Amino acid sequence: MKQKTLQIAVIGSGFAGLSAAAYLAKRGYDVDVYEKNTEIGGRARQLQTDNGYIFDMGPSWYWMPEVFEKFFNDFGCKAADFYDLQLLDPGFSVVFGAGDILTIPANFERLCQLFESIESGSAENLKKFLAEAEYKYKVGMEKLVYKPGLSIFEFADKDLIKGLFKLQVFTSFSSHVKKYFKDPRLIALMEFPVLFLGAMPEDTPALYSLMNYAGLKLGTWYPKGGFGKVIQAMKTVAEKQGAQFYTNAAVTALEVQGKHIVKLSSEKGAKTYDGVIAAADYHHIEEKLISRPHRNYSEQYWQNRILAPSCLIFYLGVNTKVDCLNHHTLFFDEDLKQHSHEIYKDAQWPSKPLFYVCCPSITDPTVAPDGHENLFILMPLAPDVKDPETVRERYFLLIMDRLEAYTGTSIREHLDYKKSYCVSDFIADYNSFKGNAYGLANTLMQTANLKPSLKNKKISNLFYAGQLTVPGPGVPPSIISGNVAAQQLIKYLNQ
Repeated sequence: MKQKTLQIAVIGSGFAGLSAAAYLAKRGYDVDVYEKNTEIGGRARQLQTDNGYIFDMGPSWYWMPEVFEKFFNDFGCKAADFYDLQLLDPGFSVVFGAGDILTIPANFERLCQLFESIESGSAENLKKFLAEAEYKYKVGMEKLVYKPGLSIFEFADKDLIKGLFKLQVFTSFSSHVKKYFKDPRLIALMEFPVLFLGAMPEDTPALYSLMNYAGLKLGTWYPKGGFGKVIQAMKTVAEKQGAQFYTNAAVTALEVQGKHIVKLSSEKGAKTYDGVIAAADYHHIEEKLISRPHRNYSEQYWQNRILAPSCLIFYLGVNTKVDCLNHHTLFFDEDLKQHSHEIYKDAQWPSKPLFYVCCPSITDPTVAPDGHENLFILMPLAPDVKDPETVRERYFLLIMDRLEAYTGTSIREHLDYKKSYCVSDFIADYNSFKGNAYGLANTLMQTANLKPSLKNKKISNLFYAGQLTVPGPGVPPSIISGNVAAQQLIKYLNQ
């Protein structure tokens, strides 16, 4: 008699859900992916307007290209089969004030020359700093990120133990950077990636200098057509393995018998399953879809977690070209420390915010009409703050004053599309805990095994994936998370 094919449900179609679905379907399981929104992609959805703009709604930095490549290679293909990847040169710019701009070249020797022109001896220090960061990156990507974080014995690896000191898990990122650089602009440049890791640089382990290696040595890339092309590529891979996708299909309940989920209910109806990957918001799954006795964590546990930021985003269509911007431009013309404090220590709307502008139409003419510009503006913000339209508009005017002064363009006079997105939208669209945009902060006490567990401890066939569990926030970690969760479910089903 032919053995019944096991049925697997994946909740959420962001990077983690797509990854999990593809790996599970490859192993021969019948995989259904449930997405509450009209489009797949989670935070990496695209917004297409009637007047010709295509906005990436979330991720815009394509770092760690080898993680994407590994995903496609695992299915006998490569990223280039689906989209064109372009190395950005310059990678990005940082604006510290009028006439005080650091433009970061893709070429490392030119980057060293730039550092040396700012601070004598800093080129050599940059090489030393990034040599350490490369070690952390390689250990992290080869030894750490694919571990499920279910046992401390996963780290009983002689190379890991031998290199523990070099990983600098217990050293502050801020103090580590200041050992090498004195100029405040160089310090800000090195610290900016951790602004999105979810903690002050002084509270972030120096392990995360691996992000500097990723950005400054491996380069900043752009997938032509935007991140939506990556989402579509991963969906195509999953579908070729046999996965089925259901949109407008919010999951409403998970029925548990004994220690197993047996049925999933959604807006499309109810169906029995042999296993579930929860790649939607972890807190939402626990609080809304399963009963209290089956949850991993109490509400108090969640309230005590340190979250990475939320953000205020503006999607702007501009019917003229805008000068002085690169594909990525960071506006650090206010105090980074103060803005960070108002995100992580004293949660409030920032008094003098930093912000970031992505102008993909500089690189890619397909995302805006001819002669127009596509602007994505993001201001990091504390999660769980109120975001009425009046407050959003106040910050829009503040940002526009600075951006127009910098570019010399009256952007507001040339708008033919404008949409804001903030805390309450993250909650409405993604059931995001407290409206966070990036998941959990990568503090020491929320690293590796100290993150929320990838496995439900009371339900044997439920595993979690995404930015609130291992390995952490960001697009590459989410892709890896889906893979790791899928392998753990496969291991359970094969027992």
